[in-house]
Amino acid sequence: MEWQAVERGAAESRHGVEQVLIPGGVFAMGDHHGDGRPEDGERPVHTVWVPEFTIDATCVTNDDFAAFVADTGYRTEAERYGFSAVFHLAVRAEPGDVPGRSGEAPWWLGVRGADWAHPGGRRSRLDGLGDHPVVHISWHDALAYCAWAGRRLPTEAEWEHTARGGLTGARYPWGDELGDEWECNIWQGEFPVHNTLDDGWLTTAPVRSYRPHGYGLWQMVGNVWEWCANWFGAGYYRASASDNPRGPEVGNARVLRGGSYVCHDSYCNRYRVAARSSNTPDSSMGNAGFRTVSAG
Repeated sequence: MEWQAVERGAAESRHGVEQVLIPGGVFAMGDHHGDGRPEDGERPVHTVWVPEFTIDATCVTNDDFAAFVADTGYRTEAERYGFSAVFHLAVRAEPGDVPGRSGEAPWWLGVRGADWAHPGGRRSRLDGLGDHPVVHISWHDALAYCAWAGRRLPTEAEWEHTARGGLTGARYPWGDELGDEWECNIWQGEFPVHNTLDDGWLTTAPVRSYRPHGYGLWQMVGNVWEWCANWFGAGYYRASASDNPRGPEVGNARVLRGGSYVCHDSYCNRYRVAARSSNTPDSSMGNAGFRTVSAG
């Protein structure tokens, strides 16, 4: 099916991201290749139906989020808490702004003054990054944007149906293999100490880099993780409804999909359409953003 751009209605006029109509239908959700980790709960593969909806062709950008902030005065949770997580090679901060690092992932540093407008810390700015995905956005922040824009976050099923781009069971939005040319923004080189920058990007890339997939969306994998509406449950697929599933009713963490610029086969191959991750809804980090879907 050819992808179809959609005219924005008046209720969505201040949300400037191009819309794409995603056909409703049935698809096989989950890991078809056995690539995932058991604790991520990517299996069993199960049949799911979702209705037709529209979705952003790209992630919400810095320019998009800046318009929301200018209109509302909203302050993100990273701004209110005073810190966020920054990849160690991207830190642009004073030494006193970096009090510690993650024990499980020491390449992530808690940086005071890091937020959506200062992605590397106080010494960083958004100059030249207007068309990059906004980062350091918590799930709560994404919901605040959605309320302003008359939008919502996609369910996990809607996200995966979209990311598959009309392909059945494929590993990536374009097929089963990475190929000889970079199709998405992931780590190149020796993780986490040396990035060869083969694709030109240490961290985020502009949202219309690489090429769109079968439904006409850009960068459904790589670049930044994308928040979904659902609570995360590692065992949810075993009990999932087949009709437009909404995820567990309760939980401690919300679903993230798509992987990011720090994904690498040596430790994280979650830049696959079936891959799942999660974080607490008040968490923010330099590799997580969002896209939105129609509120209806």
